[in-house]
Amino acid sequence: MADAIADTRRLYTKPQNLNDAYGPPSNFLEIDVSNPETTGVGRARYTTYEVRLKTNLPIFKLKESCVRRRYSDFEWLRAELERESKVVVPPLPGKAFFRQLPFRGDDGIFDDSFIEERRQGLEQFLNKVAGHPLAQNERCLHMFLQDEIVDKSYTPSKVRQA
Repeated sequence: MADAIADTRRLYTKPQNLNDAYGPPSNFLEIDVSNPETTGVGRARYTTYEVRLKTNLPIFKLKESCVRRRYSDFEWLRAELERESKVVVPPLPGKAFFRQLPFRGDDGIFDDSFIEERRQGLEQFLNKVAGHPLAQNERCLHMFLQDEIVDKSYTPSKVRQA
């Protein structure tokens, strides 16, 4: 039986220049959820989060945007994606019903540690959803990420690439 000889030749690679190494990636999508702000008093108290988008994907009309969203806006987005797209939508961080009970020793859903935990969960949710190629075609996602006010009475449709 003949001895098998391994092919150890190197693959030909194109030499990399500084622009290739340190320039912007060919396609990127960065979404940060940050700067939680709690406003209002009593039953009208709520927390909003800053949603910041940076991308060079051609499907998005704006390459950078920054909007403020409430937890209920994230719930709306999730419901719209489940209803309109063929994407398996990941869960949102929980509602925390026990934290809303009166006579607690802490601030409940307005406690700093809870808000930070929720912020991380919302950021993870958005990055999973927006990273999915089919979800990127949904008009509701574009409205959520880039429009100052979410029009919840919009007509669902797909976004056409520019």
